[in-house]
Amino acid sequence: MLKVPALISAAAILAISSCTNNPKDSTTNPAMQHNPFAKISALPYQAPDFSAIHDSDFKPAILEGIKEQLAETDKIANNPAPPDFQNTFVELEKSGQMLRRVNAVFNLLTGANTDPVLQKVSEEVAPLLSDANDAIYLNGKLFSRVEAVYNQRQQLKLDSESLRLVEYYYQKFVLSGAKLSDKAKDSLKKLNAEDAALEAKFTNQLLACAKAGALVIDDKAKLAGLSDQELDAAASAAKARKMPGKWLIPLQNTTQQPLFPDMSNRDTRKKLYEASWTRAEKGDSNDTRATILRIAKIRAQKAKLIGFPNYAALTLADQMAKKPETVEDFINKLVPASTAKAKKEAGEIQALIDKQKGGFQLEPWDWDFYSEQVRKARYDLDENQIKPYFVLDSVLKNGVFFAATQLYGITFKQRTDLPVYQKDVKVYEVFDKDGSPMALFYCDYFKRDNKNGGAWMDNLVGQSKLLGTKPVIYNVCNFTKPADGQPALISFDDVTTMFHEFGHGLHGLFASQQYPSLSGTATARDFVEFPSQFNEHWASDSTVFSHYARHYKTGQPMPRELVDKISKAATFNQGYKLTEIISAAALDMQWHLLSAGNTVDNVDTFEAAALRKTGLDLPAVPPRYRSSYFLHIWSNGYAAGYYAYLWTEMLDDDAFAWFKEHGGLTRENGQRFRDMILSRGNTEDLATLYRNFRGRDPIIEPMLENRGMAETMKNK
Repeated sequence: MLKVPALISAAAILAISSCTNNPKDSTTNPAMQHNPFAKISALPYQAPDFSAIHDSDFKPAILEGIKEQLAETDKIANNPAPPDFQNTFVELEKSGQMLRRVNAVFNLLTGANTDPVLQKVSEEVAPLLSDANDAIYLNGKLFSRVEAVYNQRQQLKLDSESLRLVEYYYQKFVLSGAKLSDKAKDSLKKLNAEDAALEAKFTNQLLACAKAGALVIDDKAKLAGLSDQELDAAASAAKARKMPGKWLIPLQNTTQQPLFPDMSNRDTRKKLYEASWTRAEKGDSNDTRATILRIAKIRAQKAKLIGFPNYAALTLADQMAKKPETVEDFINKLVPASTAKAKKEAGEIQALIDKQKGGFQLEPWDWDFYSEQVRKARYDLDENQIKPYFVLDSVLKNGVFFAATQLYGITFKQRTDLPVYQKDVKVYEVFDKDGSPMALFYCDYFKRDNKNGGAWMDNLVGQSKLLGTKPVIYNVCNFTKPADGQPALISFDDVTTMFHEFGHGLHGLFASQQYPSLSGTATARDFVEFPSQFNEHWASDSTVFSHYARHYKTGQPMPRELVDKISKAATFNQGYKLTEIISAAALDMQWHLLSAGNTVDNVDTFEAAALRKTGLDLPAVPPRYRSSYFLHIWSNGYAAGYYAYLWTEMLDDDAFAWFKEHGGLTRENGQRFRDMILSRGNTEDLATLYRNFRGRDPIIEPMLENRGMAETMKNK
């Protein structure tokens, strides 16, 4: 996932959306003289000096940053000179430099290493940042200058990236409500401020309820089936919460939990599932349902004000899909094949349960446990056979980094001289194919109670030729931390996640743009997941796989027999996996297709009806994210955009098919992909960008083939 900061609304303020540092210090306010964000960091690449940053620094820096940027944009708006590209658009790109610095770090820490102070600041500043956003994008004088240049853009003989910037800003202003009356703007400002505050509240509620929802076990026998490493990790997690002698299973952000395949005690599985399913629905202060009902209502009202029938129509206006009907049609094409295969898989699992005289009907908490048995029987493949070959550090260095070197020529060197925000974080310097230094990469892989669930990438410093900055990028994941002295063994799904998030990283590392607003990952949501999902393919490439999949004790590569089993099992359980993602995407769309006149009183009732309406109400196949803990759409900028994972899966599988047609893992192919996709940012129409690389528009067949569903689709 590419994280969109939780502090902001869909119309992100200039300072945050570009995520870069700057060539200017902000020290005019005496009270800010000793604030670490007032000046550019002296560290390499302008990386934040975490050793000098304290919680108390953030709110003053954010407030001062807002003040500075509003003064800068007000100066642009009131410039007596006729508007032109330089005095309007370039100056906008230069504005908000201090706010960029502080928000980049604040958004990292509030997501990956938060505390009560930061959570409180988050809720306090969210409406202020929203107000600042509105002060820019609802500024009539400023918009008149933007519109004047936009109207004469074809006569200005701008280069292609500059022309793209003009069009980008004009659309952003319009979609933010710049053409509204003053009265309507006032109404929109109030809605934006409330939305921002509620999104921050949702994030804090979800973090708290996920922590509180962890399953605590006091009898080791109830965890039968778990490995020694998993038991040790659970015991360590309990000790960390001052519960010695017990075992604690923290909740991952998804509905299903990663330990289900090994848990033989059905009652424990059920308790863990219910802890996950109801984490945000306890009727306490962390119950998110009232929060999301209000967010959904506000978004529908905002869309109506700006002139759209619903929030989905508003947010899709600048995406590849363009309109909700396109997304709904895309999803509907996948539903019959995916649900048919999921039902077939459910039948196979039920047959196994009956054969074992289980005496019960398949439930969601049974699926992973019994599907793993089906997989073992069909492919003679046991997940516990695989994990010893996936040591996190080897996957990173000998897999993720190795693939990047083979494809793009870049190399990596660990830096231990740079301060980090948490002891488990590691930093690597990245060098280009000619040996020149090009970026820093931070990785933070282990689950913590003060970290949001899921996995994501973002920038601490973004690339911009205008601002003279190079990328500082981070990946955050939530893998189980091993007990002291134990190796960090991960699943193949975790391996894929590492490749995925680093794919986002490559999109940022190879950015080569003049303007920060168009740089790197600053693309539409339904394109931004393309590079990340494409990078997943290299996790199973034979050359890459053999380089990192080595036994943690012996260092020996995974035996060919076991590799072949993994390959044969690659399309196993794909009906379930695709259906749970489609269900989440459909839920997202149904929430954001609500009009301002619709009234929803009950989250659970709406969710059930939405799944029935879309043909996705399979009792044993719950959505990957339930409405009440759907972080992507309520706080992370993916509102009406979760479909992007499926849309870009179509792109990435089609693009990988091109690689297979042209020799696979080669420097020549990697360079072409870097030059035509990864380094282009948002400098061209994204459909055109893809078409230029592939030679045609994307087709869905490679996606279905990759999931083992091509024949199923033909039969529908």
